[in-house]
Amino acid sequence: MNGAEALTRTLADRGVQVCFANPGTSELHIVEALGADGRIRGVLCLFEGAVTGAADGYGRMTGRPAAALLHLGPGLANGLANLHNARRARTPLVTLIGDHATYHKRFDAPLESDIDALAGTVSGWVRRTQRSADAAPDAAEAVAAAMAPPGGIATLIVPADVSWSEVSLSGRAATDITATDITTVTARRPAAVPEDVIASAARTLRAEPGCAILLGGPALRRPGLLAAGRIAAATGARLLSEAFPARRERGAGIPAAERLAYLPEMASAQLAGTRHLILAGARVPVTFFAYPGVASSLVPEGCQVHPLAEAGDDACLALTSLAELVATADPAATIDPAATGDPAGSGGSAAQPPRTVPEHDTPLTADSAAAVIGALLPEGAIVCDEANTCGYWLEGATVGAPPHDWLTLTGGAIGQGLPLAIGAAIACPDRGVIALEADGSAMYTISALWTHAREQLDITTVIFSNRGYAILGLEVQRLGLKESAPDLLGLTRPDLDFTALAAGMGVPASRAGTSRELAAQFRRALAEPGPHLIEAML
Repeated sequence: MNGAEALTRTLADRGVQVCFANPGTSELHIVEALGADGRIRGVLCLFEGAVTGAADGYGRMTGRPAAALLHLGPGLANGLANLHNARRARTPLVTLIGDHATYHKRFDAPLESDIDALAGTVSGWVRRTQRSADAAPDAAEAVAAAMAPPGGIATLIVPADVSWSEVSLSGRAATDITATDITTVTARRPAAVPEDVIASAARTLRAEPGCAILLGGPALRRPGLLAAGRIAAATGARLLSEAFPARRERGAGIPAAERLAYLPEMASAQLAGTRHLILAGARVPVTFFAYPGVASSLVPEGCQVHPLAEAGDDACLALTSLAELVATADPAATIDPAATGDPAGSGGSAAQPPRTVPEHDTPLTADSAAAVIGALLPEGAIVCDEANTCGYWLEGATVGAPPHDWLTLTGGAIGQGLPLAIGAAIACPDRGVIALEADGSAMYTISALWTHAREQLDITTVIFSNRGYAILGLEVQRLGLKESAPDLLGLTRPDLDFTALAAGMGVPASRAGTSRELAAQFRRALAEPGPHLIEAML
């Protein structure tokens, strides 16, 4: 058994079931070992940013790490943007990076780079395997590190000669590796929140006006939301969601948490009047960017922040315990079926709108496109949202839709949506995935469509095609600039043709210019298995 075989065997034994990959020469022994073992599904992506984004989507939906196999430092560099998003999402993920053979590094070959330093910018755990005998225990520790609450990226750097060299265990058989070398490596569980912290939050909620609970991380899953709904019903506290949650369960029967807005003036309006902000799995809210004369912290002046559950804590258990202290109602009685969605980040009403396709067949706008998607969103859908400025209306349009999951752009590094959908679809093959994608962002990782087709994934992609980086246009206006370089903000000359791009990679595609066309094409795509793309012309 060589080091690559010991590595892949251990990953499979530790529950890794998928390896997203864009390998090179240094990783070919690992590729060979994956095929020979047969327990880990290999999924080829044509760009490393798609590899890491797919591993992020898989980890968000399963709570278990996939492996992302990358080629040396440049391969890691190509995947960094979506590793950044995965780090912000606290996604469990094992990054495997092949390196030059140990004896080759001193020759400074063209692909030589400081992989360890680069990996450290996004990883919570980094190790370089020094010997083939270390491959198995290092792999086991990588999985445990990725799974350690609150979840994160564990990076294992594997020199080529470690992969191809036979494992030497001082007389022990190589087949004994998993039984003797890694049995002590176990994943940690989330920490229980101390009772006095929960009791203090209960006193604040009972005695103080102007309370709000900001939910993030696992608190935005159904158990956490049900407990938070009981607390809100009993105390009058407002429920808020962090602006860019990794995974949020939404829809009919699930208590709503109003999502914080992206724009600081809107978020400040949402938080106005809050005197006590309780954090359950969420960070202290800050503005996405700095602006002249605008405070970076979104916490209102005079508001006291109360950390209830921090990263690595069991936020759902903390909310459940808090609900037991402050609420006596039957949990089911706290759910208003007519108000189980959230508004579009503007503090508006959360009442359930009718789920109907717009009557009039009008030219598409971001608003009418969102209305169509909201009316037709199926139960159990997984929505990968990188619609950006065009997505403003999606929150309100999907209020009261059947239960679904919503994954967002956690770290702000665009090019996430199409790869994220790959991982979500492979993680949950019995559920439809809907990728809502801005046109500019889609071009960063457009090759992900090829993997959609090759793996025949049930992904319906809707491209919001407004032929520009609209978010930058908005920021230009807000900063009072003159837009002196419009060519750097637009996507014209030539116009992008997403139907042709999709067809060239094997994905059936169509173009919609009206609400009626979008509704017909969206229905058809949802009804047919496999990938589809709709270019919504706005």
